[in-house]
Amino acid sequence: MPELPEVETVRLGVDKHVVGHTFTDVEVLHDRAVRRQAGGAAELSGRLRGTTPVAARRRGKYLWLDLADTDGTVDQALVIHLGMSGQLRIVDDGDSGETKHLRIRTRQGDHEFWFVDQRTFGGWQVDDLVPDTFTLGATVPAVVAHIAPDPYDAGYDAADVAGRMRRKHTEVKRALLDQSLVSGIGNIYADEALWRAKLRGTRLTDSIAKAKLVELLGHAREVMDEALAVGGTSFDELYVNVNGESGYFARSLNAYGREGEPCHRCGTPMRREAFMNRSSFYCAKCQRR
Repeated sequence: MPELPEVETVRLGVDKHVVGHTFTDVEVLHDRAVRRQAGGAAELSGRLRGTTPVAARRRGKYLWLDLADTDGTVDQALVIHLGMSGQLRIVDDGDSGETKHLRIRTRQGDHEFWFVDQRTFGGWQVDDLVPDTFTLGATVPAVVAHIAPDPYDAGYDAADVAGRMRRKHTEVKRALLDQSLVSGIGNIYADEALWRAKLRGTRLTDSIAKAKLVELLGHAREVMDEALAVGGTSFDELYVNVNGESGYFARSLNAYGREGEPCHRCGTPMRREAFMNRSSFYCAKCQRR
């Protein structure tokens, strides 16, 4: 599942190639790609055609394009859910590209903007913009309004998040993944941050000092900064940026996916345990219960 650094890498590409170019044509090739749109393909195409993206934004793992109508009014956005395998691709005129899993095709001047999704868990929808309850004067799509700020958001306050985490009485890894507390920290980067903070993911938040939780959140931002610098984490060909390129942070992981390998800090073999239908990776010596 793409996490914040992967979605931000895609957003940067969209901002460069898609913003400022009017959608002149919209073609939906698979109904599942627009299942979140109440009126289906016809509504999405009708609301999107003729609009011009004026900004590419993101909160956590949610990506959207603010859309200006022909009169310049910006009151709606194209919300893009990448799901597990969604890709956004920029295709120049004359380049047919790989169309096997193409779900939505749009045209913008001399290029096309595609949504490719092998597993069809992702999708597009055009949604109304509403006031952001976390950042004064900002707007967000209605479907994103309940999502808490991420560590890169103007409305983010690590000390406030740490305080609310301590009041939850829950496992600290669950708190890191709780989108009502802080968004954008997924399974991979949670394990990496916990390893750096020397905290076991099963520790209860109210047993951890607030300063330590602030430190943990700082590590989460730190590890995502490093992932962003190399284009995110790619484990297979399903995650790519808008130019079809993979990220390389998987080569720098200290915890995630390293079961049985020596801890980079103490040499103890890393362990894996089941967690919320996923896996947690940790060092039993460095990250004590």
